[in-house]
Amino acid sequence: MRFPVKKFFSYYKPYVMVFLSVLACTFVVSALTLVFPLLVRYVTKDILEGNLFTALQEVYWMGGLMLVLVIVQNIANFYADYKGHEIGARMERDMRSELFAHMQKLSFRFYDKEKTGKLMSRLTNDLYTLAELYHHGPEDYLKYFIRFVGAFVILFMINASLTMAVFCFLPILMLFSVYFNKMLNRALTRNKERIADVNAQVEDSLSGIRVVKSFANEYVEIEKFNRENNRFLESRKNTYKAEAYFYNSVETIIQCITITVIIFGSANIVNQTLDLADLITFLLYINFMMEPIQRLTQMSTLLQEGITGFQRFMELMAVKPDIENKRDALAISEVLGEIEFQQVSFRYEEQLDDIFVNLSMTVHPGEYVALVGPSGAGKTTLCSLIPRFYDVTGGDVYLDGLNVRDIDLQSLRDKIGIVQQDVYLFAGTVMENIRYGKPAASDEEIIMAAKQANAHDFIMGLPNGYDSELGQRGINLSGGQKQRISIARVFLKNPPVLILDEATSALDNESENIVKESLESLAKGRTTIVIAHRLSTIRNAERIIVLTKDGIAEQGTHKELLARNGAYAHLYAMQFDMVASLN
Repeated sequence: MRFPVKKFFSYYKPYVMVFLSVLACTFVVSALTLVFPLLVRYVTKDILEGNLFTALQEVYWMGGLMLVLVIVQNIANFYADYKGHEIGARMERDMRSELFAHMQKLSFRFYDKEKTGKLMSRLTNDLYTLAELYHHGPEDYLKYFIRFVGAFVILFMINASLTMAVFCFLPILMLFSVYFNKMLNRALTRNKERIADVNAQVEDSLSGIRVVKSFANEYVEIEKFNRENNRFLESRKNTYKAEAYFYNSVETIIQCITITVIIFGSANIVNQTLDLADLITFLLYINFMMEPIQRLTQMSTLLQEGITGFQRFMELMAVKPDIENKRDALAISEVLGEIEFQQVSFRYEEQLDDIFVNLSMTVHPGEYVALVGPSGAGKTTLCSLIPRFYDVTGGDVYLDGLNVRDIDLQSLRDKIGIVQQDVYLFAGTVMENIRYGKPAASDEEIIMAAKQANAHDFIMGLPNGYDSELGQRGINLSGGQKQRISIARVFLKNPPVLILDEATSALDNESENIVKESLESLAKGRTTIVIAHRLSTIRNAERIIVLTKDGIAEQGTHKELLARNGAYAHLYAMQFDMVASLN
């Protein structure tokens, strides 16, 4: 993957004027840094070796000038430091927002493969190191470039031969830099991969903490975490080894440079081609010229971490949503609710088997249809094709005669309400979670929706009513209560098409009866497809469709299907025998 230079620098655009002012202040700070050794040289060589009767006054003047320069330098340095970091943080914020918005567009197929912890790592760790590069990168490189070039020019003017002797060491430094930069880049890429694995393991273990404790498997999770943590440690050790090689090699060469300056400089003093004041100045400027090389390790690490973070950012940004709007997608307003599957085939991946092949069926406007069948027959998958959570691999799905692929995605999904078995409640209040069904809804509309879902009474019994905090994933509520809040969301959304995906299968009998009443109220006047696990809950369905791995086995009312003594009757008898044995 080629590094996208233009895209990398595009994030400076909103802050270009402030950024240029930061670079200007950096230039001032670096230039003034170069002035101080010259002032010291002027004092030691010109003032103190001149007329001592007037020397003290001149020294005072030079001291005052140095003080003014220190004040200017520190003001400029403060501005560059504060505003530079602020720009980096703003750019990090912008990129994180862009990446999160992009992730919201990606389909279920993407999230079926990716781990949440790894995605979180890309949103946090990667972009933090990138923000440091955006701020410190240009600032540090400008600062040390000015110091290096300025020091070289001044040293060359003081003693050209000694300066060239110092420069003989630079090719060696360049070779070390190129070699160890490649090594660091590989090590830092592994670091980011390993910390993403650690995050994924943490997210997985903590999300399932109740399962962990119910099986007393804490030691299993600790072992898994330690395994990932140790892999991260190994990758960090490799990074530190590369840094240590680089840093100590550079330090050795710099020490050789200092020794060279002292030996050759002393020889020049003996030969009277250099005086002591110039040698002192030379040593001061050598430090300025070598400082960029000394900092090369940190700058290289910063550069490599930032570039690696940006490449990982771009990798994720380059993932195209496999479900997108057509350019001329239609926005729909009024929906009757007719759903038609024409010769539909579907498989999750090219290398996997088809879930169903050439399946056709129609659900009429306002009809209450139940989908039943064994696990793995594709009931949930079939319903997921209507709001285009997945796209068909063959055939077409229609809503009111319009191919769903021709309909604007938001417009399509606005017209479909889904109540799932596994209810997800967000961190926040009851009011905020119900409002998720219609973000612009008033409090009165939310309360009405809760009443329709038989949720108002238990909500008012909570410590703060509708303002009660639900805890992570609604942990403070029972299964039936969580389900009724999810039903209230759909009441608030008020969609013409309703999909109930085994919405009561995980509930006890008492909760099931309350939720069932809420669902029946919700289904009135809407096209409703119920995915049923408990066949006793869909006896009154207008039509029951039996889906098997071979497609639609049969369809009809509860009585009709029992009378045929086919697949439905067999499923019903199995459940009846199971219930009887439990009783």
